[in-house]
Amino acid sequence: MQSPHRPRRFAPLDPMQRMEGDERPVLKGIVFDVDGTLCEPQNYMFAEMRSTLNITKATDILDHVYSLPPTSQETAMEKIRNIERNAMKNQKPQTGLVELMEYLDSRNIKKGICTRNFDTPVAHLLTTFLPDSHFHPIITREFRPPKPDPAGILHIAKSWMHEDGGKSLIMVGDSLDDMTAGFKAGAATVLLVNNANEHLAKHQHTDLVVKRLDELIEVLEQGFEGRVESEVEETDTRALVREAVGRND
Repeated sequence: MQSPHRPRRFAPLDPMQRMEGDERPVLKGIVFDVDGTLCEPQNYMFAEMRSTLNITKATDILDHVYSLPPTSQETAMEKIRNIERNAMKNQKPQTGLVELMEYLDSRNIKKGICTRNFDTPVAHLLTTFLPDSHFHPIITREFRPPKPDPAGILHIAKSWMHEDGGKSLIMVGDSLDDMTAGFKAGAATVLLVNNANEHLAKHQHTDLVVKRLDELIEVLEQGFEGRVESEVEETDTRALVREAVGRND
């Protein structure tokens, strides 16, 4: 039997805002994308990657690499990594980054990362801008399948002992891959909007839109109210969790 489809919502993290009889679940964790979310977008990287791989914009970069013969995959992947290594030297933190992370730590909200980047730029960002903030697990491109598949988010949920998949979580990102992965995992989704992605603000996979990360503080304090309905049924979510963990154990 299908479980009822409901907009994603969470009770206020501020105990003083919670009313007696409020049955909304309590948020258990937030998963973040990296490029364009924790740091400012560096979209020029993708054009450079496609140029060095000789592929068009219509071709997914990682899908292309994984489609190559095994002997060619590492060479192609290293070309991508070199572009990312150069770009990480110019990383800039998103506005409100430190304030949001300090707030989440004060409320004991778990933080994870799900990105299509490789580990070196991720580590550089965290050690440079968030040296005192803990993220675990950190899902990078070594985990397959990548976003927009929900497997990475479901793996994080499982590691946090959440048997309901992503239904206790929020996915924060700046791309359609982020919104779709979160939506398919059953999580609430938050779009960090900019001039390049504003067309996603009304996408069916987007629950909430913010212009800067620290806008989430007031939202979470007073209670999160999303606008989309999750397509993931409870039975389906558990099956997806088992599949995601099995693929990557």
